[in-house]
Amino acid sequence: MSDSTSAAPVVLDIWCELECPDCHQALSDVHALRARYGDRLEVRLRHFPLDRHKHAYAAAQAAEEAVDQGEGWPYIEAVLARTTDLARTGEPLLIDVARELGLDAEEFDTALIDGRHMLIVDADQAEGKAIGVTGTPTYVIGDERLDGGKSQEGLRERIEEIVDRLLAGRD
Repeated sequence: MSDSTSAAPVVLDIWCELECPDCHQALSDVHALRARYGDRLEVRLRHFPLDRHKHAYAAAQAAEEAVDQGEGWPYIEAVLARTTDLARTGEPLLIDVARELGLDAEEFDTALIDGRHMLIVDADQAEGKAIGVTGTPTYVIGDERLDGGKSQEGLRERIEEIVDRLLAGRD
């Protein structure tokens, strides 16, 4: 007799940073992948703040605070939509976005001061470096790493091929 429970989803890790315009452009692919696969694909944002972006590390910590407050992806998408503003304004924008989404902005401010999410951000970055991530966005699915950035062309199709293959291998 077979149980009708569904298998765990395929996992797509995206090493990203929230001040990166290329990561903002990658959002359309994330939306399309979610629409196509639904709960058969788990998309996980992994932090990879780049040194050249002054507010990326704070933005990564703020994203983790948003996760703690139950609004991780809405917050991430709202900040990515304003990468230019983040570069210009910095941490005040991170607090403003939290407030706009109805999150506890004071807690965001406190989290950025006390650094409670630093270990998560550092661990993501270290893991990314260990597997060869050098820029953002970088996608890891199955045992394959796909580098995005300015060469987003064709990446969604390649990810779909991998997801389809991994899902077919479960049947």
